[in-house]
Amino acid sequence: MSTPLSAPRSSSARPPAPWRAALWRVACEPRVLFGAFVLIALTAISVLAPWLAPFHPDDQDLLNTLLPPAWMAGGAHEHLFGTDSLGRDLYSLALYGARVAVLVGFAAPVGAALIGGTLALVAGWCGGKVDWAILRIVEIWMSFPAVVLALVLVVALSPSVVNVIIALVFVDWTRFCRVLRAEVIVIRRRDYVAAARIAGANPLRTVLFDVLPGVMPTLITLMSLEVGIAVVAECSLSFVGLSAQAGQPTWGSMTADGLANVFSTPWGLILPIACTVLTVLGTTFLGEGLRRTTDSRLLERQDNP
Repeated sequence: MSTPLSAPRSSSARPPAPWRAALWRVACEPRVLFGAFVLIALTAISVLAPWLAPFHPDDQDLLNTLLPPAWMAGGAHEHLFGTDSLGRDLYSLALYGARVAVLVGFAAPVGAALIGGTLALVAGWCGGKVDWAILRIVEIWMSFPAVVLALVLVVALSPSVVNVIIALVFVDWTRFCRVLRAEVIVIRRRDYVAAARIAGANPLRTVLFDVLPGVMPTLITLMSLEVGIAVVAECSLSFVGLSAQAGQPTWGSMTADGLANVFSTPWGLILPIACTVLTVLGTTFLGEGLRRTTDSRLLERQDNP
């Protein structure tokens, strides 16, 4: 008597979940790994600055001003990257300056994404006069130079880190709105969105559970790129004295102080610029890597060359 063949286990032939495949692609992308490492390290430095910095940023040593780095002739081993014109340790100032960069670099993109993403969903989903009105507002807002508009807003609100974040949010929300609106219009025409509407799902549920997940890869990519833009904007504003309060170290104020003595001690200028460039480079690599690993159109071109 023959025994029936046992059915193969379905778990062994089950294909991997789509989110696992996407996560694996992201984890294997060198650009994402480099950018994530830079941002994580910058965040850790900003949190641990009071313990990592050998000196408080307000400590002055007027007998040891404009010292070169420790590895150069005339340098002191306790001042790794030298001192500024007031005898403050440049390494400690750079560590404490990272706190302002991280705060602005993460808060401004989140605020801009909330405003711009919400308006993009409304414009792309509703269409018609609502879409036209939001687009006209975006075009008028983008006609103003971004740097000039940020300067005007900060001066009107009075210089502070919080007001810099508010100014950057009101300047950069248009970038999110314009890009995400185009994505919403494309996703709105997909078959699964039409099926959800035919099935009787209300518009809010359809937008939240069908349209929003489709624009999340683009939103995350834009936010990662916006971090670098916000850091550069904050450095520009603090360079002219319109960001943090006097006495609070920032990379922009370090650049302004180092520029005054660039010919005698260029290290005071090189260190904050190097920190800014490394941060922008990391966010650019992260954004490009996320775009390459999450953009469905790029993945389709790679699979079907």
